[in-house]
Amino acid sequence: MSFAAAAPGSPGVPTTRPRDLPRRSAVAFAGAGLLAPLVARPARAAEITWRLGHSVPAEFPLHIRLMEAAGAIAEQSGGKMRLEVHGNGELGGPIGLSAQLLAGKIDAAPMTSQLLAPNLALAALPMVGFAFTGYDRVWAALDGEAGAFLRQEIKVRLGLIAMERCWNFGFRQLSTNGKSVRTAADIEGMRLRTPPEAELVKLFQALKALPVAMPLGDLANALETRAVDGQESVVPLLKAAGLWQQQKTCALTNHVWDGHWICVAGKSWRNLPDDLKPVVARAFNDAALNQRKDTMEYDASCQRELEADGLTFNTTDTASFRSVLRKAGYYDSWRRKIGDDGWATLLKYSGPLD
Repeated sequence: MSFAAAAPGSPGVPTTRPRDLPRRSAVAFAGAGLLAPLVARPARAAEITWRLGHSVPAEFPLHIRLMEAAGAIAEQSGGKMRLEVHGNGELGGPIGLSAQLLAGKIDAAPMTSQLLAPNLALAALPMVGFAFTGYDRVWAALDGEAGAFLRQEIKVRLGLIAMERCWNFGFRQLSTNGKSVRTAADIEGMRLRTPPEAELVKLFQALKALPVAMPLGDLANALETRAVDGQESVVPLLKAAGLWQQQKTCALTNHVWDGHWICVAGKSWRNLPDDLKPVVARAFNDAALNQRKDTMEYDASCQRELEADGLTFNTTDTASFRSVLRKAGYYDSWRRKIGDDGWATLLKYSGPLD
């Protein structure tokens, strides 16, 4: 389904916007279709219309806050510009959207580091295993020198314009069918399901685990039959996919973080009037800050609900994981991949790794 935001005050459009609602209320409204008046077509045609595509469901904070950005663009441009938000994979999956954006067939899309990395190795910098111990380090890096360095490389190498504030996809954690994971030694020889992405597989190979790459659809059965001992994912997936029924413990490893850069096709940005560029950038960046908070709150609420259902959470010793990775040459491999400049920038925020 595609949506185009109208400026508040247009006929049939109330002045209350998603940012005025608590996160839970906004999600509930979106899921029930009650935000439909907020995304009605404007009464008069806009001079400029952009199309943005993403693949997440409409009830997710990413979509809700993109709609907020669309509303702000319509309002602050005085109706001159409209942003159509096409969610839930309407314009294609992540890889297809990436190809369309690079070809200039759509105007904008949220791009994870994982999606950008095949065309720009440096873009994977935020995904280095155990680089960030928490969100304070992530935001310091991406709102600071590391983020500026990445955005410049995205512009020079890919021809895309990345907005200043990265959106939050989240930290990945490790759940098991019983054994608590507190140090790197606890996962040696453990059969762990990972997505098929090579970087996640390599991370767990370096930690001496036995990664088993498989699609998400096969995971529940694999856990039920003990074909694997555990899995890694963001916490909300444990709840959404019902994985907590087969898993007993979840180690808060924060082993990998990823986020979404809102990227604009170079041609679309060049053709945008200069007076509208700050309007678009401000709308996306303001919505990003709200989405970051939404995602962190949602992760915390999912953890509380899973704990009530009997899943046990524990913290871990980051230093032990870094030590094993260092000895395995994992960090040396990453330094070669992203280059000395990129690596030096990362270390300013992560602390010593190699």
